[in-house]
Order: sequence, then structure tokens, then C-alpha cells
Amino acid sequence: MTYEEHLDEVTTLLTEEYDLSDEAAIALVMRAQADDFFSGHDDDPSICTLARAGQDAKAVFKKYK
Repeated sequence: MTYEEHLDEVTTLLTEEYDLSDEAAIALVMRAQADDFFSGHDDDPSICTLARAGQDAKAVFKKYK
């Protein structure tokens, strides 16, 4: 998946697994992105997987909620 698709998947997982609104999930992903949380993903697209999206959703929720 592309970097953008990965961010979309993380956002979707935040809404589904943590019962966040779309707006709240987008805000968390944007904060994480601004904090360079996803910088390695942009550099190495091979880590943009469904499994990693699940791990990232959990980490983003824990760190930026």
C-alpha cells in the first residue's frame, strides 16, 4: 500500500477500534504526522502494511490521545 493508503488505514482503524469520530481520528493522525511519527514510512514504503497499520493505530492512540 502507498504511504497515503497507510495513513487512511490507520485513521480507519482508529475509528473502528477506539470508537473515535472521523474528525478525531484524522486529527490524531495529523498530529502524529506533524510530529514525524510516520517519517520512516515515507522513506520505506515496504513497511506500509495492514499489520503495521494496526500497530501504528495503537501507538498513535496511546501517544497522541
